[in-house]
Amino acid sequence: MAEEAGADQVYSNGDDTAPQVGIVSQYVKDLSFENPNAPAVYQWQGQPAMDVEFNIGAQKLSDEINEVVLKINITARSDDKIAFQLELLYAGLIAMRNVPEEQVQPFLLAEAPRILFPFARQTVAHAVQDGGFPPLLLDPIDFGALYMQRAAQQQAEAGGTTAGEITGQA
Repeated sequence: MAEEAGADQVYSNGDDTAPQVGIVSQYVKDLSFENPNAPAVYQWQGQPAMDVEFNIGAQKLSDEINEVVLKINITARSDDKIAFQLELLYAGLIAMRNVPEEQVQPFLLAEAPRILFPFARQTVAHAVQDGGFPPLLLDPIDFGALYMQRAAQQQAEAGGTTAGEITGQA
């Protein structure tokens, strides 16, 4: 019955042609936390202003493995003084097999970051808290909408080119 409906057939010899995607590993590639005005910063009054920037990159490592990297930069300022700076490169190895070429880049720059972001968010919260500040919980990010926006922008500028990386500010 599944054959009548046109469903992908799974073969017992491993010759499976259905698209497959999985997270092989995820890890902190680089983490830097600077607290340049300690211990005076702990006496400051008021809430610091947060500048949050992020960047998403993808790199093909082999035929089936890609690395997706979320780069998050945060600077907290109070009265033109830096309370803290954080830079995080959080990465994941993504295995992909039998995925149509036109779906690879959207997956790597929209869906994979959506999967990795909660773990990067937790790493940021813990690093800021370990620096002596209240945990910083980053707002959720709609990576799919950002990808579509960036792809449309690049198509308008270059007449059909799609996004190779995504940058933004929160």
